[in-house]
Amino acid sequence: MSKGDGMNFAPQVKTKGAVVKKGEFVFAAAYLDHGHIFGMVNGLTEAGGVCKYVYDSDPQKVENFIKEYPDVKAVNDFEIILQDPEIKMVAAAGVPNTRGATGVKVMEHGKDYFVDKTPFTAMSQLDEAKCVSAKTGKKYMVYYSERLHSESAVYAGQLIADGVIGNVVQVMGMGPHRLNAPSRPEWFFNKEQYGGILCDIGSHQCEQFLHFADAKDAKVLSSKVGNYANPKYPELEDFGDATLVADNGATQYFRVDWLTPTALPTWGDGRTFILGTKGYIELRKYLNITSDDTRSDNVYLCNENDYFHINVQGKVGCPYFGDLILDVLNRTENAMTQAHAFKAAELCLQAQEMAVKIC
Repeated sequence: MSKGDGMNFAPQVKTKGAVVKKGEFVFAAAYLDHGHIFGMVNGLTEAGGVCKYVYDSDPQKVENFIKEYPDVKAVNDFEIILQDPEIKMVAAAGVPNTRGATGVKVMEHGKDYFVDKTPFTAMSQLDEAKCVSAKTGKKYMVYYSERLHSESAVYAGQLIADGVIGNVVQVMGMGPHRLNAPSRPEWFFNKEQYGGILCDIGSHQCEQFLHFADAKDAKVLSSKVGNYANPKYPELEDFGDATLVADNGATQYFRVDWLTPTALPTWGDGRTFILGTKGYIELRKYLNITSDDTRSDNVYLCNENDYFHINVQGKVGCPYFGDLILDVLNRTENAMTQAHAFKAAELCLQAQEMAVKIC
């Protein structure tokens, strides 16, 4: 796990343990263009899943994957995965503008799909995935890792569900990332391929808003993007923000950027602030800057009865992956509803489409 490079940040968080016996849930990994595939596979295998195959057209990517998961068999044709009846789900992290088409193909072959964020770069891709998911009954699930693979975010969700801060009024999210341009592939700087900053890392923020505010729908009020520090890459947006309002009246402001300074010991000082009618929560997800305590997953809470700071690293786990496996096997929606996954994707696409370019 690399704390310095967000593209290769692959959390290894212990879940509540295996939810299935070995061999009951078999999946495959494919299209390894983003390092998040390792976090996805880690989560599924820690919950008892078995990764049977890996596919990518780049032998080096496959070799790197096999080093991490030596029991996985490399295949030279994606069709082998699609035609194997034992494979229940395909996990993929391809170039963003190809993810929708891959998911459609996977679902049409009778398998569920688990894809890295952002799941789409155009509304037409979302519309097609919705249609095929409804027609086939297959899942199009998304790795919104900044909530699903963060113990502090999981704990905050539990506190909110318990009513500790009352009804959520506003969610503020800050998602800074380190650019580390020399390590990035060409597609990262091509807007048609990566979709734009609000479509890409903004997708995390939209998903968290819906979850923490317990909202089914929301509207983008305004958004803007810019390139402040990277004229060498004219299609890159290194800053973006947006304001949203949910169907229950809760609001959101989020800011995302590629401006993390080099001195910071992690790839980004991700923060979330959640205001409720009876208190508030702050999450310092990846570090507690200037503190001697270098652990991630710091939660700060103040309500009508108390205030405290608690570190939850290694204490809460990330139940999403086990719940997802059971959802696939039982055709339930406990990990995340399909409507929620699609709505978060829709909101980030809308924010990107209507964004004012400021520089």
